[in-house]
Amino acid sequence: MTMLVHTHHNSRSRVVAFLQRACRRPAFVTGFIIVALSLTMAFFPQWIAPYDPLAFDLEAMQQGPSLAHPFGTDNFGRDMLSRVIWAYRVDMQIAFFATIFALLIGVTVGALVGYYGGIADVIFGRCVDAIITFPFLVLVIAIVAVLGPGLINMYLAVTAVNWVYYARLTRAEIRTQKANDYAAAGIVLGFSDRRIIFRHLLPNISSPIIVYWMTDMALAILLGSSLGYLGLGAQPPEAEWGVLIAEGRNFILTAWWMSLMPGLAIVLTGLGFSLMGDAFADLLRPKGRT
Repeated sequence: MTMLVHTHHNSRSRVVAFLQRACRRPAFVTGFIIVALSLTMAFFPQWIAPYDPLAFDLEAMQQGPSLAHPFGTDNFGRDMLSRVIWAYRVDMQIAFFATIFALLIGVTVGALVGYYGGIADVIFGRCVDAIITFPFLVLVIAIVAVLGPGLINMYLAVTAVNWVYYARLTRAEIRTQKANDYAAAGIVLGFSDRRIIFRHLLPNISSPIIVYWMTDMALAILLGSSLGYLGLGAQPPEAEWGVLIAEGRNFILTAWWMSLMPGLAIVLTGLGFSLMGDAFADLLRPKGRT
């Protein structure tokens, strides 16, 4: 019992020390604030948005930014601020669902391939070569074009391509960790392969995976907006940043705010995830390694 309490105390001390170091980094604090605000708007848009994002107001069509409509209105008189806020719900979903399945599949496959090697490693290498031969965006667009537009098909397309990058990273890290003494000790003690992989090896390589995931979520937002702009992601009248930019492209000279405001939201949110990813990379880097 005393040992358990001591272990729990040490874990809490490490977490507190990590948070203290993180709070001293402006990049982490800035990124955390941006991401926290983004999540707040994604979960509670009905409480934050001043207007119904789908409500037409034909008397307020294409009005510029004002006190009543800080982001202006679109060609149907809909409040752009409300539409940008409601789009957070869709785009934050994209950031999560477009990456989480690739993360889970890629980490599992990479861990197994990196640990066992052999013919599985050869087959994995051929799969990687076949997928990375094509540009990422082109391959995703091709898959979505076959499956049809929509968020679910976009998630499937991104996962079908993106898992490879998580698997490559995990495989390389697992092979490095497998050469350490603690992995050999686990084998000598008779631990099962599953226990060695998932309870000992994977926790020791979680840092680079988390950092890559944070950066990948920023790229997923950009990808989701790009597909929405092309008509392959979220579909109108659903508020999504890429869709909003596409709706405003025909009015870029007369109503520039229709495309500018959702574009700024994409940049700001992506910046938040990128700053947090960079900060995590520095915080989780072992001491003495540059």
